[in-house]
Order: sequence, then structure tokens, then C-alpha cells
Amino acid sequence: MRGTPTARGLLIRLLPALAAIALLVPAALAAGGAEQDAGLLLPDLDQEMPSALEITRGGARDDPTWRLGFRSAVRNVGAGPLIIDGQRPSSRQRTMQADQVIVTTGAPRQVVPGAGRLRYVRSPDHQHWHLLGFDRYELRRPGGDRALVRDRKTGFCLGDRYLVTRPLPARPAQPVYTTRCGLERPALLGVREGISVGYGDDYRATLEGQWLALNGLRAGRYLLIHRANAARRLRELSYDNNAASLLLRLRWRAREPRIDVLATCPKSDRCPAAG
Repeated sequence: MRGTPTARGLLIRLLPALAAIALLVPAALAAGGAEQDAGLLLPDLDQEMPSALEITRGGARDDPTWRLGFRSAVRNVGAGPLIIDGQRPSSRQRTMQADQVIVTTGAPRQVVPGAGRLRYVRSPDHQHWHLLGFDRYELRRPGGDRALVRDRKTGFCLGDRYLVTRPLPARPAQPVYTTRCGLERPALLGVREGISVGYGDDYRATLEGQWLALNGLRAGRYLLIHRANAARRLRELSYDNNAASLLLRLRWRAREPRIDVLATCPKSDRCPAAG
């Protein structure tokens, strides 16, 4: 009948409209995501430079082991605290699930489940609940992507250990996370850890896991890289400042290692001077 569109005509008219809608969908989703995140006061983990380098000797007298120790530190320079809640249904379960709690403006706090795992760690210097994989260390050749040596650290007890010198609007007047992560309490079913805005968590050189093995490495240049939140399981304002590195020169004299710092790269895992 005249004036009634055919199926082919409808299809021709619909295709451009559907194409236009398809172009709008990603933009709408992006806008929706930005709107959803607008009220979230996210932390921003800033990896500080490796420092206080220290070479230690262990093992047998005629077959020594050499380690490069270092201080590591991660500070929160974001809009809200990093809050980790660990929970497990029973003490028979060895690890706790770690959820990230995010502070919001004008709304209840949001919980991001499955942000990691917590494990009770027994070591000569301390015994408490560690967030696994929070900070990682490695040595690699400049320009290379393969780690030659990786850390064996079991995790971190997060807390407000030191004050960040630069002013930050969201910093509380006093440290908030000052507990000892369930010290000597392996039967706990829940624990809370965190880092407030304007505070940092640090570990001194050669403390449990604060070292990398040097045995077997040839003389030459290496990058010592520290990286926070490497798996990006924790939500942050930015991941651009999660890595810092030192360009080192390793020398062997009379079968003993010597380390020289050639360059510092506070915001990168690739020193420009390494090229």
C-alpha cells in the first residue's frame, strides 16, 4: 500500500540511527563512570625512592651469600585514606580476604571486595597480619623488561608510620591507623589496616624481606625498582606514581660486591640515564 514503508526501507533508515547510538554508548558509559566516581575520595599511593642501601653478608665463611638491603616507603597523597578490611569465616582458613573500603562524600562508604589477601606471618622480628603483595622489589638490566632478581617479602602491616612533609587538605591532625595489625593474635577473624592521607608506611633496610640477593649477578648496571600496588587491585586516583627506581653500578672486588648509585628516578621504573 502506498505510504507504507517496506522492511528494506525500514532497515536502511534504522542502520544510520543504530550507528549513531553505537557511537554514543561508549561516551555515555564514560560519562556515567566519571559521575559514579565523582564522590569517591580515593587514595593515591606514591612510591618513594629506595634508600639506605646496605650490603650484608651471610652464609658459610667459604661460600658467602650477599644481599642488597634497602628502606622502602609508600605514602598516601590522595583525597581519601587507604582502608583495608580483612575477614575470614573461620580460623581454619589460613588467609583473610582483603576488601578496600572507600570513603565517599555525602554517601555511605563503598566496599571493593577482593582487593587482596592477608596472612599471619611469623618472623624473628614480628608476628602479625600482612597484606600480601602491597609493595614489590626487583633488579633488572636497564632497558630490559625481565626481572633478574625478585623479592621474597611476605607482605606488609600497613599503618600511619611517618608524616608526609607537604601539605595535603585531607590529612587528619593525628595518625589514625596505629594498630599493630593483630600482633601475636593469629586467631583473629577480622583486622583493619590502612594509610591516612598525608602519612606513609615504611620498612627499614634488611628487615624481613627488605633485600635482594646479589649472588650470581655479573658486574654492570642494574635498575633497583620498587613498585606499590603492582597488580592494581587497589583503587587509586592515579597509578602514575606507583614506581620509583635507582640506576646502580655493581662491581665485584675480591669477590665482594660494591654498589654505586648513578641516577635516581622518583616517578619511573625506567631511568632516562639508563639508556
